[in-house]
Amino acid sequence: MTTTWKIAQLDRQTSDGLVTTAHYTVNAVDGDYSAGSYGTVGFERGDTFIAYESLTEAQVIAWVKDKLEVAEIEASLAAQIALQKAPVTATGVPW
Repeated sequence: MTTTWKIAQLDRQTSDGLVTTAHYTVNAVDGDYSAGSYGTVGFERGDTFIAYESLTEAQVIAWVKDKLEVAEIEASLAAQIALQKAPVTATGVPW
């Protein structure tokens, strides 16, 4: 299973570029099966400040992951894929 984290959007203050919210997606793929999640993480001014123009996606992803239970999110996506591979429920009619 391959898991990919991306930053979809950043909310920032226009006065100084302080990022206040990161909108992220995380997608897991295992062959023909996939699962995804979307969320947001809020930030407050810290001891260090990186100018908005100098931010990288990798840096913001690291900030997001620091605030989340990454293992739980990735385990949930793996469980969704497992259910796609071996469903335990089905819908339909017998006729």
